[in-house]
Amino acid sequence: MFLSKRVVYVVAAKRTPFGTMGGTLKGLTATDIQEIAAREALKSGNIDPSLIGSVTIGNVGQSSSDAIYIARHVGLRVGAPISSPALTVNRLCGSGFQAAITGVHDLHVGDADIVLTGGTENMTQFPHVVRGARLGLKFGGQTQFEDSLWSGLTDQHVKLPMAITAENLAEKYNISREQCDEFALKSQQDWGSADKQGSFHDELVPVSIKTHKGETLFEKDEHPKPSTTIEQLSKLAAVFKKGGVVTAGNASGICDGAAAVVLATEEAVIRHSLTPLARFVSYYVAGCDPTIMGIGPVMAIRGVLERSGLSLNSMELVEVNEAFAAQTLAVLKELDVDPQSVNRCGGAIALGHPLAASGSRIITHLVHQLRRKGLRYGLGSACIGGGQGIAVILENTT
Repeated sequence: MFLSKRVVYVVAAKRTPFGTMGGTLKGLTATDIQEIAAREALKSGNIDPSLIGSVTIGNVGQSSSDAIYIARHVGLRVGAPISSPALTVNRLCGSGFQAAITGVHDLHVGDADIVLTGGTENMTQFPHVVRGARLGLKFGGQTQFEDSLWSGLTDQHVKLPMAITAENLAEKYNISREQCDEFALKSQQDWGSADKQGSFHDELVPVSIKTHKGETLFEKDEHPKPSTTIEQLSKLAAVFKKGGVVTAGNASGICDGAAAVVLATEEAVIRHSLTPLARFVSYYVAGCDPTIMGIGPVMAIRGVLERSGLSLNSMELVEVNEAFAAQTLAVLKELDVDPQSVNRCGGAIALGHPLAASGSRIITHLVHQLRRKGLRYGLGSACIGGGQGIAVILENTT
């Protein structure tokens, strides 16, 4: 429960387009990408960086040499005061959500009046590592290179890759391969329709990329394939389990990207003449069985609804991060929610899932879609590797 009754608003929210693995953003570090999103968010909200009281950034992979400094470096690069503290958080796929929640904590206990939060990932830059090399390698021994991205997607506690936890949910909830492919198709087609309608215009910021031909602007998500057909999806092989349901086409894409969310107290909004975009209503984080980690949003969504005194029926926009089609369908089946009613502009199967960036992306998307559609409440959620779920509720202020 919140420690005070201070009202908290989102006063700015922006994201970069998401790049495919090895794509347009491959040469920028997670710090670089986050700086771009943060700088543009502050600019869009007409927020003086000197007012930033704290910085919290989500990052999972620590994929560059400067990554251990990421929150601090982002704050300093965008002009936050040297005296303002910074924190990097890692709640895996919920890190972007957690960064915002931690920022809310700072506001509620009075540690800051305006906070910069976000989530960023460059999954392309996840390194290959050699374990034990620091203390020397045996002469003539076989050197093993470990793909830190691949190994990180396996929960060593339960000895299961994330995809197998989705297969477990498919079996538990009787979800077929056909249903998974149909949901993946929906994600791609919904993104395509939303893109044509300009639904992402208010949330996206272009990224200037240097090429051998000069500078070019990266302005559009790179991973979506809106022309995908059900026939193409059905031909893809199950990757992790013979006769299974998880394929490259109905799982989230490995991508690079960042999003930034600036939050402020009601007093700060009035004092500095800021524009409140949405009220941060409540949040909830819960644990679940790690062998079916993808069911975590169920516990989190039920928890945040109970905490806020609101009902699922009152949520006019619902976002469930699409780690896997099977996982998302299991969540919706448990909550008795029509799959057609969620992720109306497409989800991570189309957009991609740059781990820590996804929670911040969902908050950013909800903020702008609520205003664009004239709706009141939006709910965002994600499953978390290791067995957790996280959810937030936002309220439109227009």
